[in-house]
Amino acid sequence: MKAIAYYASLPISNPDALQDIELPEPVAGPRDLLVEVKAISVNPVDTKVRQNVAPENGAAKVLGWDVAGVVKAVGSEVTLFKAGDKVFYAGSLVRPGGNSELHTVDERIVGHMPKSLGFADAAALPLTAITAWELLFERLQVREGKQDEGQSLLIVGAAGGVGSILTQLASQLTALKVIGTASRPETQAWTKALGADLVIDHSQPLSEALKAAGQAQVTHVASLTQTDLHLDQLVEALQPQGKLALIDDPKALDVSKLKRKSLSLHWEFMYTRSMFETPDMIEQHNLLNRVAELIDAGTLKTTVGEHFGVINAANVRRAHALLESGKAKGKIVLEGF
Repeated sequence: MKAIAYYASLPISNPDALQDIELPEPVAGPRDLLVEVKAISVNPVDTKVRQNVAPENGAAKVLGWDVAGVVKAVGSEVTLFKAGDKVFYAGSLVRPGGNSELHTVDERIVGHMPKSLGFADAAALPLTAITAWELLFERLQVREGKQDEGQSLLIVGAAGGVGSILTQLASQLTALKVIGTASRPETQAWTKALGADLVIDHSQPLSEALKAAGQAQVTHVASLTQTDLHLDQLVEALQPQGKLALIDDPKALDVSKLKRKSLSLHWEFMYTRSMFETPDMIEQHNLLNRVAELIDAGTLKTTVGEHFGVINAANVRRAHALLESGKAKGKIVLEGF
């Protein structure tokens, strides 16, 4: 089968950073689905793994943690799906990625694809939807529903992949006042269109920008990028006893700064359930099905920013380069081999 892989961690400008290769077809385990991959999307985690994780023993390493496709076969213990089902999922970091014609995945982290979307639009959703959902409802413990409790959410990096779906979830499913940050006119307009009540520029001091917009402080912060650079401003912006959640990888974070206000710190990593096969691993199946229902109801919409064409090494390299530039808006998708 065709696949996109790398043999050494190289700059994305190097043609060998990602290569078109052939691999044997995978075999489904007892709880696995064998999926015919129809579309993928590319995430910042792809670039981080490529840059920092060398393949073992010279073997090819396949990336890719957003897939939409069709179930070709199921393992002996599968109960949630059957051959022919259209599915979408984000996969597991401890297994080969989905940038290949066929892919195996544990059924407990797979959802039924939205009926109203094509494969490319569906592929944009799983990783970011799981991350945003877990961050909002499980880490920050925000309650669904429109009963106003006077709470507010600042989303740092609201125009990116996770920010684009988090903005929708918070504005559509909760009573939170949603403030997104974006630094360019096009990303500010994107964030506003997704439902943010306010949009501020994160290239300016955040607490000052909030005050200028008439929002003295917030009760919750979702810091999706450059948390280490913004930490002092985020502490200033949060109300006493507020909650700060993050998804990025700051090299250092002085958490003592949170003590004076009794702020709580929450880390969201959507791979935790699949990496450790936690007892509640199936919650990712459940929440992806819920997201599909919300998409089909028109409550949420896909977050595709760019369609980069067919799935091949050259196009995936272009996607990595755009993500590494920090100028991506929404999600980058590719479709067909």
